Amino acid sequence: MAAILYKWLMVFVFAGFSPVHHPIFVSVTNIEHNAADKTLEISCKIFTDDFETTLRKLNNTKIDLLDDRLKPAMNTLVNNYIQKHLAIVVDGKPARMEFLGFEQQEEGITSYFEVKQLGNVRTLEIVNDLLYEYQPRQMGIVHVTVKGERKSSRLDNPDSKASFSF
Repeated sequence: MAAILYKWLMVFVFAGFSPVHHPIFVSVTNIEHNAADKTLEISCKIFTDDFETTLRKLNNTKIDLLDDRLKPAMNTLVNNYIQKHLAIVVDGKPARMEFLGFEQQEEGITSYFEVKQLGNVRTLEIVNDLLYEYQPRQMGIVHVTVKGERKSSRLDNPDSKASFSF
C-alpha cells in the first residue's frame, strides 16, 4: 500500500515539473471471466486528455468526452477506437466485444465491453495498442482474471501482444 501511495505521490510531484499534464502514458485494461454468466467483462481506462487528443487527431470533429450533449457521438468514437486497438482471442477464436458505454473516473475515461456466450476459458491472447499512435512512451497494463486467478502483463510501445493460460 505504501509503495502505491509513493508512486502516485511521485507522479504528482513530477507532473508539476513536466511540460505535459502527467509524466506517464498508460492504459489499464481489466478482463474478468464471469463463469456464472459465461461472459468476459472488460474495462479500459485511459487518461482523458490523452484519449481526447488521439481522437481529435484521428477524426475531424469536435471531441469532448465529458459533454453530455455529445454523448451519442462520443460513444461511437470511443467504441470504434477501442474495437480497432484492442482484440481478444479466447481459446484460439476471436472474441466479439459488445460496447456497453463509458464514464469518467478521476482523470480517466473508463469504457466497458462484454463478450457473451463463453464456457470455460483456457487461453486468452490480447492485442492492445491503445494510444500507441499518440505517444511513443505509451504502455498498456493488462490484468486478466479467470477462475479467481489473476495474471498481468505490461506492454510497452511497440509491443502489443500478451498471452495468458489458465
